[in-house]
Amino acid sequence: MLQSFVLIHEFIKGPYSHSPPTASLQSPDNQDPIRHELIPETILINLGFRVYSVTHPDELNLLIKQVDAVILWTEAVAVERWRKQVHSLRVIPIIWWCDSVTFPGHECKLDPGIDGFLGPSMNSLEIHCSLMISVNHYFQRTAWEQEREQLLSRLEERKWIDQAKRIISEMKRITEAEAYDLLRKQAMNDRKRIVDVATSIVTVYQLLQEENKGGRRK
Repeated sequence: MLQSFVLIHEFIKGPYSHSPPTASLQSPDNQDPIRHELIPETILINLGFRVYSVTHPDELNLLIKQVDAVILWTEAVAVERWRKQVHSLRVIPIIWWCDSVTFPGHECKLDPGIDGFLGPSMNSLEIHCSLMISVNHYFQRTAWEQEREQLLSRLEERKWIDQAKRIISEMKRITEAEAYDLLRKQAMNDRKRIVDVATSIVTVYQLLQEENKGGRRK
């Protein structure tokens, strides 16, 4: 269960503070101050969570390893920028705090990297349930991203192997199936992965092609 958070916000004047005073907080359009009891930090601390407020990436760098998740209390247009900043430091659940200040209107187009939502109108049970859903979504999203990376890696390996097969097939005047057998045997003899052998063959072949082209230009 999530117990500690970095709260990233853009509605505070002055330096970093764990418990900002009401007077220092105001909406981005410089209208009425944000009521202290509706501040995410106040709500979450009252529920027993640990919250560290930051407004600058340098503060985030210091705290990111100490927490379970990040809460973005920012306007929707700033979400993607902060999400990238967070993920450049650590892959961690990211939750958006949605209230009258941050909600962008009727069209809510947020970055797909956001794992959940919280808001000031939620009671204790709703907040805990939303956090559980956010964690589940985070694990599902990261699992999908890992599967995607593995698939892309396999496709890239397949590309190198197919290129090597064609090169061997043309040079030795054999079928691509026979070329693959040679490639596999070479990998076994060298105790290397077949993709590593294939990459070496393609790289050397391309270098020779470039040298031949350069020689003809001369």
